[in-house]
Amino acid sequence: MSKTPTNITMPLKSECKSASNTVVVDKLDSRVSIDMEAPEFKDFAKTMVDYIANYLENIRERRVLPEVKPGYLQPLIPETAPEKPEDWQDVMKDIERVIMPGVTHWHSPKFHAYFPTANSYPAIVADMLSGAIACIGFTWIASPACTELEVVMLDWLGKMLDLPSEFLACSGGKGGGVIQGTASESTLVALLGAKAKKMQEVKAEHPDWDEQTIIGKLVGYASAQAHSSVERAGLLGGIKLRSVPADEHNRLRGDALEAAIKQDLADGLIPFYAVVTLGTTNSCAFDRLDECGPVGNKHNVWVHVDAAYAGSAFICPEYRHYMKGMETADSFNFNPHKWMLVNFDCSAMWLKDPSWVVNAFNVDPLYLKHDMQGSAPDYRHWQIPLGRRFRALKLWFVLRLYGVENLQAHIRRHCGFAKQFGDLCVKDERFELASEVNMGLVCFRLKGSNERNEALLKRINGRGNIHMVPAKIRDVYFLRMAVCSRFTQSEDMEYSWKEVSAAADEMEQSEAADEK
Repeated sequence: MSKTPTNITMPLKSECKSASNTVVVDKLDSRVSIDMEAPEFKDFAKTMVDYIANYLENIRERRVLPEVKPGYLQPLIPETAPEKPEDWQDVMKDIERVIMPGVTHWHSPKFHAYFPTANSYPAIVADMLSGAIACIGFTWIASPACTELEVVMLDWLGKMLDLPSEFLACSGGKGGGVIQGTASESTLVALLGAKAKKMQEVKAEHPDWDEQTIIGKLVGYASAQAHSSVERAGLLGGIKLRSVPADEHNRLRGDALEAAIKQDLADGLIPFYAVVTLGTTNSCAFDRLDECGPVGNKHNVWVHVDAAYAGSAFICPEYRHYMKGMETADSFNFNPHKWMLVNFDCSAMWLKDPSWVVNAFNVDPLYLKHDMQGSAPDYRHWQIPLGRRFRALKLWFVLRLYGVENLQAHIRRHCGFAKQFGDLCVKDERFELASEVNMGLVCFRLKGSNERNEALLKRINGRGNIHMVPAKIRDVYFLRMAVCSRFTQSEDMEYSWKEVSAAADEMEQSEAADEK
C-alpha cells in the first residue's frame, strides 16, 4: 500500500540559465527529510526483532524444504518499484506471503544438508550495529576501530585454538589474522600469495625467464577429497593444480604428496602450493598435516590449511591432535560462520608472513594513502575486494556473550548428537556407515546399490520433513547427516532417524510391489 509521506514538501522550482537555453531544476527544500525518522525506525526494528525471535524459536515447526518451483516469487510482487513510499507494516506482512514460502530453513533442527551455517542472537545484534556504523574499513584511517578490533579478535581466536604464536599479531613478529568472506576466498588469497613468493624466487634464480614461462611451470597440490573451491582457486589464479589420491581413510598422506612433487620436479615443473584439508566436505576426513607439512617445507612449497568446518572444534583441546604439524603451515583458515555461532560472513585466516599477500595485492592510489600507513594493517591489501564490513563486531559480541566454555559445550553437543545418530544407524541392519563418524557429520547408506541410495534420498527429501544431501567417494554413493542447528536436541536425532527409516520402509514396500 502506498502513502504520501507527511514530512516532504513539494519541490521548489529554480532556473539555471546558460547562454543557449534555460533549464528548470527540481530542488528539494533542505529543511525536510525523505528518510524514515527515528521513532518510526524504532517501531519497525522492534517489530522485526520480535519476528526474528519468534521465527527462530519456532523454526522446527516449519517444513524445512520449500515446495515452490523456480519463478514462484515474481508473480507475488509488482513488476516495478513503488513510486511512493509504502508502510513498513505492509512490508512486514509480505515476509510471510512472499519470502518465507521460498526459504530453506537452514537453522531448523531438521536441516542436515551441507555443513552448518552459524546463527546466534549476539551475532544478529552485532550485524545491526555494523549496519548502523556502515563503515567501509579498507584502511586503518577509514575506521580505526574496524581494523583494530579485527586484529585483536583474530588474536583472541588464535589463542582459543592454541595456534603457533607466529600466526598472531600480538607475538610481535610478522604474523597476523584477517577476516575473509569465505574459505574459498582464503584459499585463493593464499594461492596468490604463494604464487607471488615463488615468482620472485624463480626470477632471482632464472633472470632470463619471462613471467609467462614461470607461470606455465607452477603447480599446486590438494587431496582428491579437497573442496571444489581449491580447484576453482587454481582456475582463477591461472595455475595447474594436481589432485593427489587420498588413502583408504580419505586422507592426504605425506608419501603421496612427496611422490607427486618429485614427479613434477622430474618433469621440469615448479611446485609452489599445497592445500591440506582438516575436515573434508564429503566425509570430514583429516589430511595428515604432520606428514604433509614437513614435505611442503622440504620442497619450499607454501602449505595452506583449510579447516573451514572442523576448525571450530579446535577450541576444544580433545580435538587439537588433528592440528599436529600446524607449525609447518604458512596459512590457516576456518569459518566461525559455520559452527561457532557467528553469522555469515566471517572466515578467519592467519598468515605467518602476510607481506607476500600484501605485496601481491598492493595497489596504492593517492586517495587511499594516509599518514598512519605501516603502523597498523590496511586490510584492503589482505583480500580480493577493496571494501569490507565491520565483521569483527560479530566475533567480539559472540565471544563475550557466550564465553569460551559455552562455545566448547556447543561443539561437544553437536558431536554427541552425530554419535547418537550413527548408533541408531548401525542398529538397523539394513544400513551401514560409509565412513567413521567425525565431528557433527554422519555418512551412511542402505546396504546395496548406489541406485537404491539415490532413491532413498529422493524419498527422504520428498517427504519434506528433513533435508539431506549426498556425496560419492570411489564411486560409492552415500547420504550425509550433518548436525546443523543450535536448537538441536536429542529428540531431533530420533525424529530424523525415524524419517530415514520410514522412507526406507516405503521404498522397500514399493520394491516389493514392483516384484509382484
